[in-house]
Amino acid sequence: MSHDPIFGDTRIDIEEFPRTESPPPPPGLPSRQKIHLVDEDLTVKFYGYEVIYYRRILWGLATFLTLGILGLAGHWFPRFWLRWVAKEKAFKDIKDGFVVVETATRDILLVPLAKLYYPYSLSTVFPENQTITSQPSLPGTSTPELTQKPSEDDPFAPHLAVVDYRYIRFVLNPDTSLFSTIRDWRDPSWKSIATVKTGLEQDVRHQRTQLFESNVIDIQDKSTLSLLIDEVIHPFYVFQIASIILWSIDDYYYYAFCIALISVMSVTTTLVETKKTIKRLREMSRFACNVGVLVNGSFEERSSEDLVPGDIVNLSYPELTLMPADLLLLTGDAIVNESMLTGESVPVTKMPLQDADLVKWRDTGDIAGHVAKGFLYGGTRVIRIRGSTQGSQESPALAMVVRTGFNTTKGSLIRSMLFPKPMGFKFYRDSMRFIAVLAGIAGLGFMASAFQFVRLGIPWTTIVVRALDLITVVVPPALPATLSIGTSFAIARLRKSGVFCVSPSRVNVGGKVNVVCFDKTGTLTEDGLDVLGVRCLERSGDLFGELLSDVHDIPLGSGKMSFLHALATCHSLKVINGEVLGDPLDVKMFQFTNWVLEEGQLGMVQPKRPGGSNGPVSLVQMVVRPPGSGEFRLEDALRAGTKHAHFLELGVIRTFEFVSALRRMSVIVKRLKSNSMEIYVKGAPDMMSEICDKDSFPRDYDDLLSYYTNRGYRVIAIAGKSIEGLSWLKAQRMKREQAESGLKFLGLIIFENKIKPATTPAIQTLRNARLGCRMVTGDNARTAISVARDCGILSQSAHVFCPRFIYGNETTRNSKLEWSSVDDESLTLDDYSLRPLPPPPHLVEENEIAYPDYALSLTGDIFRWMINHAPLETLQRMLVKTLVFARMSPDEKHELVEQLQGLGYVVAFCGDGANDCGALKAADVGLSLSEAEASVAAPFTSHTQDIGCMIEVIKEGRAALVTSFSCFKYMALYSLIQFTTITLLYSFASSLGDFQFLYIDLFIIIPIAITMGRTLPYSQIHPKRPTASLVSKKVLTSIIGQVIITAAMQFAVFFWVRSRTWYSPPEGGVEGSKLETINYENTTLFLVSSFQYILVAAVFSIGPPYRQPMWSNSLLILCIGMLSAFSTLLLLRSPQAFANILGLMAIPMRARVELMAVVAVNVVLSLAFEEWLQQLVVKVISRVLRRRRRGRREDGKVYKAVENVY
Repeated sequence: MSHDPIFGDTRIDIEEFPRTESPPPPPGLPSRQKIHLVDEDLTVKFYGYEVIYYRRILWGLATFLTLGILGLAGHWFPRFWLRWVAKEKAFKDIKDGFVVVETATRDILLVPLAKLYYPYSLSTVFPENQTITSQPSLPGTSTPELTQKPSEDDPFAPHLAVVDYRYIRFVLNPDTSLFSTIRDWRDPSWKSIATVKTGLEQDVRHQRTQLFESNVIDIQDKSTLSLLIDEVIHPFYVFQIASIILWSIDDYYYYAFCIALISVMSVTTTLVETKKTIKRLREMSRFACNVGVLVNGSFEERSSEDLVPGDIVNLSYPELTLMPADLLLLTGDAIVNESMLTGESVPVTKMPLQDADLVKWRDTGDIAGHVAKGFLYGGTRVIRIRGSTQGSQESPALAMVVRTGFNTTKGSLIRSMLFPKPMGFKFYRDSMRFIAVLAGIAGLGFMASAFQFVRLGIPWTTIVVRALDLITVVVPPALPATLSIGTSFAIARLRKSGVFCVSPSRVNVGGKVNVVCFDKTGTLTEDGLDVLGVRCLERSGDLFGELLSDVHDIPLGSGKMSFLHALATCHSLKVINGEVLGDPLDVKMFQFTNWVLEEGQLGMVQPKRPGGSNGPVSLVQMVVRPPGSGEFRLEDALRAGTKHAHFLELGVIRTFEFVSALRRMSVIVKRLKSNSMEIYVKGAPDMMSEICDKDSFPRDYDDLLSYYTNRGYRVIAIAGKSIEGLSWLKAQRMKREQAESGLKFLGLIIFENKIKPATTPAIQTLRNARLGCRMVTGDNARTAISVARDCGILSQSAHVFCPRFIYGNETTRNSKLEWSSVDDESLTLDDYSLRPLPPPPHLVEENEIAYPDYALSLTGDIFRWMINHAPLETLQRMLVKTLVFARMSPDEKHELVEQLQGLGYVVAFCGDGANDCGALKAADVGLSLSEAEASVAAPFTSHTQDIGCMIEVIKEGRAALVTSFSCFKYMALYSLIQFTTITLLYSFASSLGDFQFLYIDLFIIIPIAITMGRTLPYSQIHPKRPTASLVSKKVLTSIIGQVIITAAMQFAVFFWVRSRTWYSPPEGGVEGSKLETINYENTTLFLVSSFQYILVAAVFSIGPPYRQPMWSNSLLILCIGMLSAFSTLLLLRSPQAFANILGLMAIPMRARVELMAVVAVNVVLSLAFEEWLQQLVVKVISRVLRRRRRGRREDGKVYKAVENVY
């Protein structure tokens, strides 16, 4: 692997870090390094830093002198603190320092560089000649390590430099002076099952405990005080505290108390929810039990927290209900439930590893193939553990610990929940920028007011207080809280409908979704398959017989092979506590036969296995018999001449498990009173031609198969053969290639996967809203296309083109694809542009075939090849036009989501949790229909098991996004209206009174802001998505237009009142820091602005097409009505009590009527502008900008340019 001269590891995507010039590192050993964390799909930079002591002392002194302000600035801007207090230094030379970890989003975290006491040789941490690369492990993945160079004398390391980042331990290698992880450490001595079964000595266990720590997933539980400090020093709360102090100094106690009370309640609620979340995660992740561990040659009872890699564990221990670590099964067999990882509650059978498998895993870390069959993931639930029998002695099932704690697959899943992938959302970025603009406006306003204050001779202390007060006016402390109101109401409504959200920030993102990907089985269709029937051959064998839906109608056959016997035996089902468990398809097939299943026991015979290891196997793996027959005896399975044939029908002697690459499984079956054995194979129909005699297929095989697959049925083919004189020992030694060759085709079994009733209406709703719908499934392409057509993802009349390799395969760079229609192979696409080629002239007139309505469908192998080798333009067009992705693995689903996001799509993914965890986490909006524990990795979880809940998420997301915009625009207008009022009053050293501020802030703004968020989402999804940009033309036009109208009204009133004959100028004067508040300008501006605060709430309470009309929000209407009535009362006939409290002056009735007319004009202008003039202005601006930007494309919207081509 190449190394960057500055950072070392150069594995990083081009666009992950902005191209900014960084200062060169100090000369000498490395002080910078890049590390790719595959679990988080994140590349981070490590920088070594050491503190300069005298600068730290000076910083502390400066923090004290600035009353902590400098310390807060250093906390908020750590780069600023680093620049002044620390210096970059080589990792190896750091004595008292830390490592700065920088993520791809430019966020940095200071992690202490700890010294670990470790009086052992370096080879125990960095094995000689060990090269560990990044390898996937389902469903988690590993992290890469650097190649380690062997040390000549293998020195001892009394101390190791370690960094613990995100619960991953990085150790500094003294030879390379670079960090590497210990997650995938593997002992070079793991060479055979026999060598590892001896276990570890106690001193070795102590050494590995020092390095790997305890085997426990223990999430750090922060104290309440620590959480409180972290919350309070957030800029939002610091600003609130500063505002409360300022208001208290200014004798504005009432509002200060109210805001303080609200802040305390908010902080308390946040702390309680945080503590609950941490507690829930700790309870879910932490697990410990007593296990039997082989120590110093004998088994001892130890806590699972004491386990280290290399320990031999007795799995037959009675207290073992969950796997305590990642283990490799050495002896015995196990059945486990991996729903914690995959979300799919299907029992998985685990078989012991062989020597070759162990060595392969040690060298590569690749958990696939035979290794996966023997890999026990930590956290998976034990269904059954069964030891082996040697002679009359039973041996327990043994496993070896390979990963512990957060290094396990379960630990990776927990870390993905604790540290989700950062999500940038334009609304949140723009809101911060907009607040900064408001602060700038406050500064400009104060500069103008300060000039007037100085001219009027106002004391400088008063000027400073007024300046700070003006900032709290323009940037209201309650602004961030109001932005979350709509989200909070949306989450509450979703909860009532059975959808639970664990990531509130994703609710608003749901409003911008424009592509929705669906898993098929369990999501679009019913969770299980039902047997429609079977198609056996006629007696002649030339044609298929009729569809048989009753098992009693299936003919037994003339020979020794029987289609019914194949259905009863060709599966991998197990019996646990009297219940038949296994793959749902196998369960349905066996239930169709109505037969009874019994399992065999591990026996005494120990044949030599191909891998070189010996182990006990069962004489009869399972026994099946028809209903109503008597109890069987195990020895009858091998007794050919028994008279008790009615006790036992069929015994399965050997099973060749299902292999995805072969797409089939097979069994060797022994029938009582028979000198032969039968081999039955079950698999995909399209691969049967490779293993069956050509003459055994009926003439209508292709036609019948096409008929069922094109209609969405799942079809499984059955074949078999009989071998005379095959003994048990020969059957065990038979190779798979021998067993699965020269077969005779027996028939088809057809399964129907019914579409859920809510699927088609939901898809139609999404398509009517112009939201792209994609099907992403592991099923075959023909079935997927049929289901897609039935549910509406594909139009019934649309041409669907599927690619196939003309030559080469997914691993060949120069492979060639041909895209042809699934309905008519003569219709093809250009393999570069993916546009239709002219059809053959004899089929149709050329001017009749443009077939613009066409879509693509492809399989996972071709998807992978196009990602790696196809031209960029072709890849982008494929991603835009493909509606059905079939035969997709979990990793490929994850990759698809990220590729769509790369085109600028906002992607939602809906799955049932089965193999969808990666895609659910990667999507902008992940919705799991599974209630398994792994579903907590998705932001949304639904208890309603259909995709209709996705419509609710999108509708609530749009409503929440529009509500956030409405609240933000309302708070911005409120600030600018009050800013206009204050600026006008500051011009002659006046201001609003305390109770006037209190009335506006507490009795107008807060009730309206809260009730605005209660408006329900609209009943339909509009084709156009709401904007997510605060700097869009529509939003800015609306805000600026309303600001101009309201400011113009206030200026008009200001000059109008001064022109009245009854007007008398204010006396002026300043009492302390208080400005004079009782004057005619104050009264008239306060009365008019009170209406303006209410008016803009009505203007910005956007209804259709994203929310219900404003009048449907009864609380908002009540609030606006009562406030309008009270403001009218104050304007037309001010009660003396209220006038005294608010400091209002008496004005003539005629003037009151004229002010009411001004308010009416304001109402008409604001409503007219928002309804008509705003749209006109936006159109004019759009035309001007379109002319200037002609030929340009918006950043991040690649998909729009591709769609426009079509």
